[in-house]
Amino acid sequence: MEGMTGTISETVLSHARDLSDDLLVTRFQGGDHDAFRHIMDRHCERIRNLIFTMFNSRDMVDDLTQEVFIKAYRALPGFRFDASVHTWLYRIAVNHCRDEMRRRKIRKVFSLQRMMDAGDTEIERVTAVHQDEHETQEFIQAGLQRLPEKYRLPVILKDVEGRTYEEIADIMKCELGTVKSRLARGRGMLREYLSPLLERH
Repeated sequence: MEGMTGTISETVLSHARDLSDDLLVTRFQGGDHDAFRHIMDRHCERIRNLIFTMFNSRDMVDDLTQEVFIKAYRALPGFRFDASVHTWLYRIAVNHCRDEMRRRKIRKVFSLQRMMDAGDTEIERVTAVHQDEHETQEFIQAGLQRLPEKYRLPVILKDVEGRTYEEIADIMKCELGTVKSRLARGRGMLREYLSPLLERH
């Protein structure tokens, strides 16, 4: 009997993994609160990565990730399917990170120097490759942390996370032109800091 119960549980879990996010939300809103666990399992790692990239502090990731999903759990009954669950979760995470920065009075100071005509592919290439090179990743993280939050976020979402301009605009709740402007500014500032690394590659 115990083995049969285990088999049933595995079958239910496998079935839930095959459901779309929207169907899991529908099940949650219909009273199946276990569906939220599957949503969380599906998106947790990317939310953790976003938070780590924003703060570059492993000590903060677990607590902030938990707080993001608590907020999501409380807000999910009112989810209206006007955005993807993925974008909706990112928006909650971004807003929570901003609130945490304000609460901790975190300010990233960066002296704006001459804007360089950065080829977008240069920044994308350096942030997208060499994932196993610890020193390179630390250098990139340090560069990202020097960017003011309004420029850092679009760079992270576009060049690290691979989001589209439209997705970033939806997540940040701003116009497409604002996203492109801030991304260009952020890339230029980041390029200044990463110039020794760009010269090597």
